[in-house]
Amino acid sequence: MEEYQVQAENFLKNETQFRLGFLSSEASNPITAHLDSDFGQSTETGVKTLFRCDAALESVLRKALADSRFAEMREAFSETLRNGGKIVFSGCGATGRLAILLEALWIDRVKGTGREPQVRSIMTGGDYALIRAVEFYEDHAEFGRRQAAAENLRKGDVLVGITATGETASILGTVLEAAERGAKVFLLICVEKEIPMQRLERCRSAYAHPNVTVLDMPCGGMAITGSTRMQSTTLEMVVTCAALEEAAFGKTVSYADAFAELAGTLSGGVCPASIARAVELETGTYSEKGFVTYFSEDFLLDILTDTTERTPTFMLPAFRKNDDTVSPVSWAFVKNPSCSTPEAWKRCLRREPRCLDWKERDFREMGAEEILRNGIPETGAAELLKFPIGREAAPERCSGKKDVAFRIGVDRLPEMDVSAYPATRSVLLGKQSEESDFSVPFNRLETPLKLFEHLAVKLVMNVLSTGTMVKMGRVTGNSMTCLNVSNKKLVDRGIRLISEQCGLPYEEACMELFRGMALCKGTGDSPVRSTILRLKGNGRIS
Repeated sequence: MEEYQVQAENFLKNETQFRLGFLSSEASNPITAHLDSDFGQSTETGVKTLFRCDAALESVLRKALADSRFAEMREAFSETLRNGGKIVFSGCGATGRLAILLEALWIDRVKGTGREPQVRSIMTGGDYALIRAVEFYEDHAEFGRRQAAAENLRKGDVLVGITATGETASILGTVLEAAERGAKVFLLICVEKEIPMQRLERCRSAYAHPNVTVLDMPCGGMAITGSTRMQSTTLEMVVTCAALEEAAFGKTVSYADAFAELAGTLSGGVCPASIARAVELETGTYSEKGFVTYFSEDFLLDILTDTTERTPTFMLPAFRKNDDTVSPVSWAFVKNPSCSTPEAWKRCLRREPRCLDWKERDFREMGAEEILRNGIPETGAAELLKFPIGREAAPERCSGKKDVAFRIGVDRLPEMDVSAYPATRSVLLGKQSEESDFSVPFNRLETPLKLFEHLAVKLVMNVLSTGTMVKMGRVTGNSMTCLNVSNKKLVDRGIRLISEQCGLPYEEACMELFRGMALCKGTGDSPVRSTILRLKGNGRIS
């Protein structure tokens, strides 16, 4: 038996807790069932289809905000802040980036008051994972426990775990660690809580703890199947921010009405056509081997989040470190050229980076020796600073005739020198202006943490990046066939995609994926896509 067959058999036998096709968040969204065809009809049609998925969240949001568990979370926030405790948001991947954003928005609002440490974030893998997911970290509850323990949570504090699927092991680890230390814990999920409780042991133990309140907000499938960076993270962003604003600043408004107005504005008027033109420009840039670099100040973290999430979702080259001359250049990148890279990271995060510098003994103590097979992961602050998001020159990004610099802002465009780039474009959200190349006007509710400005940037960037990838042929129907299987959840998703696309039983699709992983090792190709093409090309399936 070959090694890939042994690995496939092991996954089928020992990783049944990561077979997640039964979760509603993994289902196909009927609105986007023919997304590739919609974009084939016209880019604007595809853009409108994507925004319809966001607008459909309104009813789920109204129900969540009216739920007694939301009120309980808001009151817990209020009591904690009033008594000098702290609120810690915990997430992984897209929700980890959301946790970091929530901390940044809080620091922006209370800077200089001494209240900055009252809101904190835990990202599975530390801040380094903002750029690159650290392979298989999310599969280990002990990793989450250790990160939560470092926060010294205790009675009087609150931890909010954010996981769309409700089952991410590392987040559940933070939940249990905080609960056992006496903190109040809220777990925000986007599936019916009974489903993972019935099927997954790790969920039963966390959900049943007396200090844990689960707020389930089932919202169905994502616009791109399984891509929880989209609708579920949008929903979680509004709910967490609404609770924090109401608790800390006494803001009492209809967040659901404000969301509905924003979603309606983005999907109508001049916005879809403007965003469609941006999609076409970005698609053309990549098709002709050019690179895109986004420039921003206040919204650099939001744009960085969308840009880095493209790598696992669509199997694109990851951000490249400044001492790496071998890896391919990332298609998209972000910069703040007004300052050096160390300062740009501080401005982006609104604080010094918090990275993990775990040693070999740490992994052994946590029972994760398998992580060490490829050496100790380098995830410290020094490694994060190797991603040059500051003023440092980037000749590899601006020496080609098709390279483009995008300046992006809300209400005003950032004043930045982008003269080194052969082409420059601007995207202005908020105010309508003839000075920008792509105008996305919208009215929004003014809130203390500027929720709706940041939400608008998220929604627009999600549509821009997703639409571009659809037009680049990296989506079939509404499935992301160019998938990077960097954790067990994604291995399962890849198996299900192969099964659906090729008409194979799950077990056979699993064997074929692990074979594909062996064949693609070191190539940078998606083992899911290459497996589907291989199976369809050799006549085994029609």
